[in-house]
Amino acid sequence: MQANPNLTSYSAVLAKKHGELGTPEREEFNNQARAYYMGLILQEARKEEHVTQAELARRIGANKSYISRIENGLIDPSISTVLRIIDALGLKFELSRTLA
Repeated sequence: MQANPNLTSYSAVLAKKHGELGTPEREEFNNQARAYYMGLILQEARKEEHVTQAELARRIGANKSYISRIENGLIDPSISTVLRIIDALGLKFELSRTLA
């Protein structure tokens, strides 16, 4: 079967737009993408627990704008901040290893 010449892999699209793997440009893109997804995950968890940004901020000793910046992917919180947020929402953090 012949490959469709009109198809491009997603890796090729990312490389063209954000640089090859290992380049500073690609690392910056990856960092921004992780911050964005972390923000979405935390926002969804907060909403599922029916907690406002202001209340969550109060619980972790921060301000509402800090929570907003995290949820909008504008900042990448430290792991200690993420763990404080998880604890403040009454959630559980668990690490697991997958077997290859």
